[in-house]
Amino acid sequence: MNVAVVGAGYWGPNLARNFRASADWELAAICDLDLERAQQVADRVGGVPVTASLDEILADDAIDAIAIATPARTHHPIVMAALAAGKHVTVEKPLADTVEHGTEMVRSAQERGLVLMADHTYCYTPAVLKIRELVAAGELGDILFIDSVRINLGLIQPDVDVFWDLAPHDLSIIDFILPGGISADGVSAQGADPLGTGKSCIGYLTMPLRGGAIAHVHVNWLSPTKIRQMVIGGTKRTLVWDDLNPQQRVSVYDRGVDLAEQSRATASDARAATISYRLGDTWAPALPEVEALSNMTSEFAAAIREKRQSRTDGASGLRVLSVLESASASLATGGATHPVLGTNGTDRS
Repeated sequence: MNVAVVGAGYWGPNLARNFRASADWELAAICDLDLERAQQVADRVGGVPVTASLDEILADDAIDAIAIATPARTHHPIVMAALAAGKHVTVEKPLADTVEHGTEMVRSAQERGLVLMADHTYCYTPAVLKIRELVAAGELGDILFIDSVRINLGLIQPDVDVFWDLAPHDLSIIDFILPGGISADGVSAQGADPLGTGKSCIGYLTMPLRGGAIAHVHVNWLSPTKIRQMVIGGTKRTLVWDDLNPQQRVSVYDRGVDLAEQSRATASDARAATISYRLGDTWAPALPEVEALSNMTSEFAAAIREKRQSRTDGASGLRVLSVLESASASLATGGATHPVLGTNGTDRS
């Protein structure tokens, strides 16, 4: 199939390289308003046509799909035009700039029988694919908590705060590994702007999940150290994902509080009971070394050929978007818990 990459800035070159290397795709064109930048990307992948005209891309019947790597505020008009032209679409995170726009995009794709895929890239890393597999197999038991940290001395984005810049990665992973995706009633968010930029540069997001678990996400542009880590605690085992440790990205700990022993205590015993701890082995599953975007391009092609939703479809993008929008509302009200609509699959109409 033929694909065009729209946007040749930060993420577009990575998409172009992986589509060019894929056995499923022919990279047909690169589209960017800055033709010089588009040409530089094209030259790096061995030469493909470049254009500054999105209309030209959409009018080309030979192009089956487009991959969008432009600012979130532009996703809605580009996606809607692409779907109207009969193109399948993958779009980088977040899916859109508002839930309203995202919902319209998802509905349009469904009505036209086209694939709309959120490029939640981390979900296609071997580590996160393994985590999803372990959770689905019940290796961790029932999930009790998810604690995620994504901090670094990073670029202060001009158009979004740290929540909209970094948290989509963590939220998309949480949505991907939990059976049925994120299901939350409310979100509370606290942010700080010590640089006076007018937006949060440090953020903490807390999200109680249905079933009694809780998720917490810490994002920060100002940390001198870089951390990409998620701890997932279950009734059986606890898993730690450390994305910056290539030798052992995933570790599974068979230790923690023994909930089975605790539940046997009577109400009167519980007050005096000593907490029972489980001290078992730690193991690390072997992971293949495969670039996440390579897996993403393969999944995009498979979803189109098999006429099915992708693993990170528009609905998953909407669930992440709903949490982000609720986090913004919470920030605006001083951190008060704000309801999350639509993360349990309910109709947002």
